[in-house]
Amino acid sequence: MPNIKAAKKWALQSEKRETRNKAAKSSLKTIFKRAVASQEAQAAGSVESAYDKAAAKGVIHPNKAARKKSRLAAAMRRAATAPVKTTKRSSRSKK
Repeated sequence: MPNIKAAKKWALQSEKRETRNKAAKSSLKTIFKRAVASQEAQAAGSVESAYDKAAAKGVIHPNKAARKKSRLAAAMRRAATAPVKTTKRSSRSKK
């Protein structure tokens, strides 16, 4: 533990920021995964906005926000052009 009073305060502030940033990053990961799974344009827009806000606040690096937005757009394009998967039925008869 620091001896200087200001250093103690810095440690407490760092701990608060760390907790807040971890929660924000976890939230970003969750909404990203949900948007990719849902494949909705509106969800993608809200995710992009959330990444921009996080980058503006300093939670994540702006380049990371740009990279994630790009990957989200690519995932949406792939999902839009991908054929629908069908399940295979077994040729064996059950006895």
